[in-house]
Amino acid sequence: MTAQNELRLLPWLGPEGKPCYLSTDDRGGYMSRLADNIESEQLDTAAELLKQAAESLGDEPTSLGDIQLLAKELTEALQDVLRVATSRGDLLARSEPHDL
Repeated sequence: MTAQNELRLLPWLGPEGKPCYLSTDDRGGYMSRLADNIESEQLDTAAELLKQAAESLGDEPTSLGDIQLLAKELTEALQDVLRVATSRGDLLARSEPHDL
């Protein structure tokens, strides 16, 4: 059984917008691989939105509606990326030897 401090933060939210965690010792299991794939898709989406933002905010005028939509999508992507970073940071911290 996995200890409480070894739970993996998953890249999606559960009921009522609360974080979801995975308790498993099998990093190659179905749910771990699913989480890895979703994290990868979320990072790809964020990178694409960042590219789109750079283009939209360039020299050409952009409508207020387009900017508002882009800001909403970037906010959602940033939330996903922060969740991925937190999850991966937690995994790294557990795998590194600790100096006492």
